[in-house]
Amino acid sequence: MALDPKLLEILACPEDKGSLLYFESEHALYNPRLQRRYEIRDDIPVMLIDEATTVDDAEHERLLAKAEAEGTPSTLS
Repeated sequence: MALDPKLLEILACPEDKGSLLYFESEHALYNPRLQRRYEIRDDIPVMLIDEATTVDDAEHERLLAKAEAEGTPSTLS
């Protein structure tokens, strides 16, 4: 299930307060500036810095390419 668009409008990275990329198919939100991925569990974004996953450069590039190809929406857009 996709996140509610109204929720996406208010979500931001808890660390830098910037926008996030939303990947519905991967159940994740992604901060490309910090290379941090926030998991979505049971349709609830886990927006805890300690639970975020830092991705390597290859995964970062993959996510950016996927976002561009899919026109992935970002939060705070």
